[in-house]
Amino acid sequence: MTVKQYLLDKIDKGTIHVTLLDPEDQTPEKAAEMAKTMQDAGTDAFFIGGSTGITSENLGSTAKAIKEATGLPVLYFPGSPEALSNEVDAILFMSILNSKDPRFITAGQAFAAPIVKKLGIEPISMGYIIVEPGMTVAKVTQTKVIPRDNPEKAVAYAMAGEMLGMSLIYLEAGSGAGAPVPPEMIAAVKKNIGVPLIVGGGIRTPETAAAAHKARADVVVTGPIVEESGDTKLLKDIVSAAKGL
Repeated sequence: MTVKQYLLDKIDKGTIHVTLLDPEDQTPEKAAEMAKTMQDAGTDAFFIGGSTGITSENLGSTAKAIKEATGLPVLYFPGSPEALSNEVDAILFMSILNSKDPRFITAGQAFAAPIVKKLGIEPISMGYIIVEPGMTVAKVTQTKVIPRDNPEKAVAYAMAGEMLGMSLIYLEAGSGAGAPVPPEMIAAVKKNIGVPLIVGGGIRTPETAAAAHKARADVVVTGPIVEESGDTKLLKDIVSAAKGL
């Protein structure tokens, strides 16, 4: 079974939760420990990556450690086309639809595509839309963020992504954002697309996770709170809320 099919099968049963870990923030051993905690909490898969500091070495060693610890799929959430590893199970082959820099729309993808094929990594096409505040990822990618009070603009970009053939759409408020993507925006986008909708950035509590679930996000992603918190009950509550349990 492909990783894409694994995700689709899970989504068919309801909202799923994915944990995002940044290889730059901890050793592979620590990442594996956190991954096991999140597996026990009910997470369904792992994204690994970050806006800066990712190398083929830390990407590969972290992916390998997480897979050995959990047996769950590990997908590369790329920050640049230079760092790649065949230790990941798949790559979110994404275009930042509202970036102003061609490198993050198609140029970087053209650079990476032959390498991805040579390494035998499963690509999963994804339209990536950065919402205010955007945080580091918006700065690095020179993205004109979607205003929080403009769901119509997010809908237009998401529809364009689907019409361009993207398998997934991702609404991103930015890692460490003080507020997540507004539920009204999530609901509006979901109503107007037929592919799975991923939501991440600023989801740090059961309440914000539940709000994304109620707005009909297909995938809820949490990242920094996993790396920062040692409260296993809180993490389990976030996963459960994301799934509507």
